[in-house]
Amino acid sequence: MDPLPTPQTQPGRDGLAAFLAKPSAATVGLDFDGTLAPIVADPEQARAHPEAVPALAALAPKVASVAVITGRPAGVAVRYGGFAGVPGLEHLTVLGHYGAERWDAVTGTVTAPPPHPGVAAARAELPGVLDRAGAWHGTWIEEKGRAVAVHTRRADDPQAAFEALRGPLSDLAARHGLVVEPGRLVLELRPPGMDKGVALADHVRRTGAESVLYAGDDLGDLPAFAAVQELRAEGLPGLLVCSGSTEVTELAERADVVVDGPPGVVHLLRTLAAQLD
Repeated sequence: MDPLPTPQTQPGRDGLAAFLAKPSAATVGLDFDGTLAPIVADPEQARAHPEAVPALAALAPKVASVAVITGRPAGVAVRYGGFAGVPGLEHLTVLGHYGAERWDAVTGTVTAPPPHPGVAAARAELPGVLDRAGAWHGTWIEEKGRAVAVHTRRADDPQAAFEALRGPLSDLAARHGLVVEPGRLVLELRPPGMDKGVALADHVRRTGAESVLYAGDDLGDLPAFAAVQELRAEGLPGLLVCSGSTEVTELAERADVVVDGPPGVVHLLRTLAAQLD
């Protein structure tokens, strides 16, 4: 049996110890893109790592709950993850659009409030904004229903295009009551008031968890990291895992454990499951 990694912080060591001591009261929260699924140039081609679902199915029955928390629509994450109808994942929850949408395996349905009207209005203006910014070539607009995102990964200079669009997209978002969520060469315009930290904290409280593990890879996961740190301050142990990348270093600097991308996350999930046998 492979050993578990040793967290580099004392709060992380306490979080792992609490998780192992009472897994039936532990919640696992996971980002999707970059954590369970490798980052790809075309987001529509993203799929969970081939061993992610088996690893989750091995771990999920041994813990209180597993939630995938993603900026994607919940139904898309379920489809791209291959989560539906999997033995062992009968109580999986997918919180899409940063928690605005909720899918659970028990019912197989998505519940969500009405969409924010500003998203459609901003989407209509996006082509003109990209053109005026000189960033039309190589950028790609992703329709997300309750949000809209602009990817720069295909541009000639992806980072320069990303930086050039920060200001114009922030102005566009503000005009329509939205916020801009930066990620790995992507800028997402979405309604305010919900983020992965809010979604994770709410899920932990809903499930009555006594410890929490959260794994993410991107700037959008920073609120979830902050939520775990707040829960620790309240006395609930937690473990922060970074699905490492060279594109985002902020999470690695705050994490208790850094693993090597989605393959490393899968290995960690499998090792945890084996430890709990």
